[in-house]
Amino acid sequence: MVIISVIVFVLLVVILVGYWVSIYNSFVMLKNNIDKAWSNIDLLLQQRHDELTKLLESVKGYMNFEKDVLTQITQARTAFMGANSVADKANADNMMTGALKSVFAVAENYPQLKASENFIQFQNRISEIETQVRDRREFYNDSVNMYNTRLEQIPYVFIAQTLNYTRKDLFKVDEESKKDVDVKF
Repeated sequence: MVIISVIVFVLLVVILVGYWVSIYNSFVMLKNNIDKAWSNIDLLLQQRHDELTKLLESVKGYMNFEKDVLTQITQARTAFMGANSVADKANADNMMTGALKSVFAVAENYPQLKASENFIQFQNRISEIETQVRDRREFYNDSVNMYNTRLEQIPYVFIAQTLNYTRKDLFKVDEESKKDVDVKF
């Protein structure tokens, strides 16, 4: 009878430890997915900023009178380079998105620029990167949402508290970036 009790006790301990390990491993997987998703976004944002340098060079000759637009892009690039957190990079990305909208809206008024092969090539490349960034943001937000949901579910919440895991922020677009660009001449 004592042997059976010991065996049952050992089995229960093994099952509980195994369950705790599986919960811990699921948190590790979710955290790694968030890190991977953010790294992908960061890489694409860096590519976009590199492409913008080339775009600016091709646009400068045509847009001598559009200093505000060029200044916007330069400020957004500087903000991105100095950003360290997800929130800071998201804000810099929102600034850049607004600046890009302005560039492309202003370009409508420069037929020679719109017809420039370089401009068209860079515009297409930046549009392609924007699409990829949107996809990666969605994956990042899905990963963060799964992680945050898991943090609040029982029994995960108890283990998360034990490990000091906290909520992660979603990648958000500010209200200003959602507005249409108002271009005045």
